[in-house]
Amino acid sequence: MTTAQRPVADGLFTWPPTADQPTRLIGSQCTDCDLVSFPPAPHCVRCASAASAERLLADEGTLWTFTTQNFRPPSPPYDGPEDFEPFTLGYIELPGELMVEARLTEPDPDKLRIGQPMRLTVVPYATDDDGTEIVTFAFAPTQEEAK
Repeated sequence: MTTAQRPVADGLFTWPPTADQPTRLIGSQCTDCDLVSFPPAPHCVRCASAASAERLLADEGTLWTFTTQNFRPPSPPYDGPEDFEPFTLGYIELPGELMVEARLTEPDPDKLRIGQPMRLTVVPYATDDDGTEIVTFAFAPTQEEAK
């Protein structure tokens, strides 16, 4: 039996993934000054132009910095599970684009290092009352790094 899934928010990442279309973050790029933004922005924060185009961001990057979230964030806005477990989060530099703040799949900070190659993935976030699993994006160390 397959569990129904849905993204935590529409327009944040491509969903559902397929074999030929892996999950990608959805950003925007200003068509006047070329600034890339995530999440997508209707107006450029650099030049204030309203001219932007959707841009699928790279699915691989480099861990720029990280920390551990040791306590449940305040609600609202946090709406994750009540049985909170600490997790790592960091900034991932997507080459030639921007840095993205994201959860990391590796919970042990001793197994993470600045400069580590990372790849976009999706992870469970919460479960709706009807049993639908809500997923969000995260970054995981690449397979080459795990060896």
